[in-house]
Amino acid sequence: MTRRVSIFGATGSIGQNTIDLIARDPEAYDVVALTGASNIEVLAHDAIRLNADVAVTADEARLDDLRAALSGSSVEAAAGQAALTEAGCRPADWVMSAIVGAAGLAPGICALQQGATLALANKESLVCAGGLILQTAKDHNARLLPVDSEHSAVFQALVGEDMDAVERIIITASGGAFRDWPMEKLAGATLAEASSHPNWDMGQRITIDSASMFNKALELIETREYFGVSPDQIEVLVHPESMIHAMVGFKDGALMAHVGPPDMRHAIGYAMHWPARKSLPVERLDLAQIGALTFRAPDDVRWPALRLAREVMERGGLSGAVFNAAKETALDGFIAGHLSFPGMAEVVDQVLTDTDPSHIDAPMTLDNVMAADHITRNAARSAIQQRAG
Repeated sequence: MTRRVSIFGATGSIGQNTIDLIARDPEAYDVVALTGASNIEVLAHDAIRLNADVAVTADEARLDDLRAALSGSSVEAAAGQAALTEAGCRPADWVMSAIVGAAGLAPGICALQQGATLALANKESLVCAGGLILQTAKDHNARLLPVDSEHSAVFQALVGEDMDAVERIIITASGGAFRDWPMEKLAGATLAEASSHPNWDMGQRITIDSASMFNKALELIETREYFGVSPDQIEVLVHPESMIHAMVGFKDGALMAHVGPPDMRHAIGYAMHWPARKSLPVERLDLAQIGALTFRAPDDVRWPALRLAREVMERGGLSGAVFNAAKETALDGFIAGHLSFPGMAEVVDQVLTDTDPSHIDAPMTLDNVMAADHITRNAARSAIQQRAG
């Protein structure tokens, strides 16, 4: 029996790894929708070879290009945010949510409303609207499975365990491109230097977020939302080898660690086949050859994003949506050359401090989340312009 699947963010690294696994067993899947942004050639190629029902580009201006690329096939072409949401509303059994940023929120909610299993690689959804996402899944008898390597690792370590016995959750961080740089060099870090990860093969934005630790900051908030633990039960540990993805500590002193190669196909494949485990094309570790694994505590001065994330968890409400929107806009500023590398955290800190409390205390609805997102992006752009001016 085939499973109907959709992949949101099909042209990114998570989407491409998901497609790699599906293409190895194409008879097992009926592809409903693939979505992407500006990489029309890859989107159309994959939609045709997987015989998808529809391919959607987020860029409305590229609709004609997508139609031309799909010419001669049976794949429908669509474009824009409304089309992304509509694709999420198409019935599917399993949906990969890998659109980067808040843009993935509405399609993911729509998929949950159809009762689909949502494999969540879009951490921003839980950061911006964790309560809304979890309640939607509950209301529609849908399932939410984590795909971030850290949260998949925690999820696996908790199989058969009682959450009441959990004392702490430790998520690991590689430290990114600048983990061993002298602090005084960070202000001069270039885009190319920040875009190179020592361990993982990922897209540019998430690679920069790894270097700034904003990616880990989002994962701190995601851990709280997904597993329902208090902020003081969540720890971050710098682990340069990226072999242990997370650990769960129990009240009896035991630590359960998830160990695996830095290959996202493991977490994706686990979510695809859950609750079963099936063979995956990932490296089998030789621990004798690896020899040693190292750890160190993170430095909040080097990585202020971690401190900001804890402030967001303490504040609650829609502060996660504000944090994420400010972070995404600051990242845009760095990529465009308008901000220094440390300037990203400085802008996020400023925006969080200056945000009107009424925006944070508004009820958590999709409209309010998106309104907070819009207001925050404007505020962050103004903060960036002030620094650039």
